[in-house]
Amino acid sequence: MFKRIRDLREDKDITQAQMADYLKIHQTTYSDYELGNLNIPIDIFIKLAEYYGTSIDYLAEVTDNPKRYK
Repeated sequence: MFKRIRDLREDKDITQAQMADYLKIHQTTYSDYELGNLNIPIDIFIKLAEYYGTSIDYLAEVTDNPKRYK
């Protein structure tokens, strides 16, 4: 799960600091999400899914389909 979030961020050429700023959290907190040191709160998952135009299921690796649900 955490690798997918990192890969999506890197594919967009966004730094952890930029993503943390978008999410209104500290960069170290975001880094801990990517490293799997902290559970990602649902409100952050929703923001990430919206930002990347995908589903929470994709971010959580429940599915490999990156398309957003209708």
